[in-house]
Amino acid sequence: MHVKKNDTVKVIAGKDRGKTGKILKVFPKKERVIIEGVNLVKRHTRPNQQNPQGGIVEKEAAIHVSNVMLIQDNQSTRTGKRILADGSRVRYSKKTGEQVDEGK
Repeated sequence: MHVKKNDTVKVIAGKDRGKTGKILKVFPKKERVIIEGVNLVKRHTRPNQQNPQGGIVEKEAAIHVSNVMLIQDNQSTRTGKRILADGSRVRYSKKTGEQVDEGK
């Protein structure tokens, strides 16, 4: 997957195209992500401990990972993977060539 939790991404397709937000949750097997404040859906809930009133609640729904693009230095960029000399794999920006995250 080209994005991780806590990455800032921009939506490039769908009803929320152009919006940006931080990734809250990643589902690698389904290739979907949940982004803060993007793809809001209304959920009808019954009264419970957390919401004693019940009613209609807005929450973020998952969006396919192909519809988001990583933002680095206020620019959206595609990412690639590079293997460093010590054998660790890192993501890098294809636009600038800079490393996105540290090696593991």
